[in-house]
Amino acid sequence: MDIVTLVDQIGEAPTAALFGLLTGITFGVAAQRSRFCLRAATVEFARGMMQDKVAVWLLTFSTAVVWVQAAQMFGLIDTTEARMMAVPGSWSGAIIGGLLFGAGMVLARGCSGRLLVLAATGNLRSVVSGLIFAVVAQMSLTGWLAPIRDQLAAMWITSGGRNMDLLTTLRLPEGSGLVFGLATALLALELSRRNQIGWGRLLFASGVGFAVAMGWALTYALSLVAFDPVQIESATFTGPSANTLMFFLDRSSILEFDIGLVPGVVIGSFGAAFFAKELKFQGFEGPTPMRNAMIGAALMGFGGMLAGGCAIGAGVTGGSIFAGTAWLALFCMWIGGMTMDLVMGGRGQPAAI
Repeated sequence: MDIVTLVDQIGEAPTAALFGLLTGITFGVAAQRSRFCLRAATVEFARGMMQDKVAVWLLTFSTAVVWVQAAQMFGLIDTTEARMMAVPGSWSGAIIGGLLFGAGMVLARGCSGRLLVLAATGNLRSVVSGLIFAVVAQMSLTGWLAPIRDQLAAMWITSGGRNMDLLTTLRLPEGSGLVFGLATALLALELSRRNQIGWGRLLFASGVGFAVAMGWALTYALSLVAFDPVQIESATFTGPSANTLMFFLDRSSILEFDIGLVPGVVIGSFGAAFFAKELKFQGFEGPTPMRNAMIGAALMGFGGMLAGGCAIGAGVTGGSIFAGTAWLALFCMWIGGMTMDLVMGGRGQPAAI
């Protein structure tokens, strides 16, 4: 069945939600099996280690870049009018929000995407942190925290009424993004070889990156046939978490890509954990971890909304199309995460569990 037929049968909004669901399921399965997490990678790197967590993150990131850049070269997708690129980006938001998000993910023991994956496998710590993350994200989008977010974001924005395309701004030749992605993938594979990471985990790590490219491709294809304007977007969890929460609280909410994405991740990660016999209830070990997790989730909710995306939204999805503010936000997330690990004296667990 082609997209036109699908749209004719179920409508544009349900089709967008279905595409989000498919993207989310792919992401959920791949992220659960690969144990992908930016927080784990930054902590490992901060402690002077280049082991499996860094290798998995680099492979995921590079795979997304390779798939997306190759698809753009062959005319299969066009992200120039994607939501992330078609509006002004905030440099100040990327810096402040990225630092807050990075610090928050270390306190919460997982980035927002990882918390969602873990919550689906029975991790009650992640359920609590994820709910706080979604509530604060919604407050930062339209609630009491929105004026503060707007003021911080307006301090320094990109010129020209659009976000900055790094490849165009740097006047790099066509194919430079693809070459960069391939070079990063080689580095990831070399680190994987040194750390004896199995091919199964590598395959699933690349699957997370493929899910990002999948989201771009599906929403772009829908935008070509839809009567009403359709946002060209892919995986991110700050806005979608807030939107999904409101969808179940407000009957006037409408279906869109975001509404399918979050449940899709839950379904995918739950299914992967079920078949791997890794479903297990886990709670907080004491009041201090619980306090840290709650503070960290709140920092991620506000920081992710201010930065224009979370560790996935800015770090992988935005990075794959070389959005300027996304790359800056990602850099600041690494700095924020490593700084918080240093402040904590390296007491946090290196693995995202």
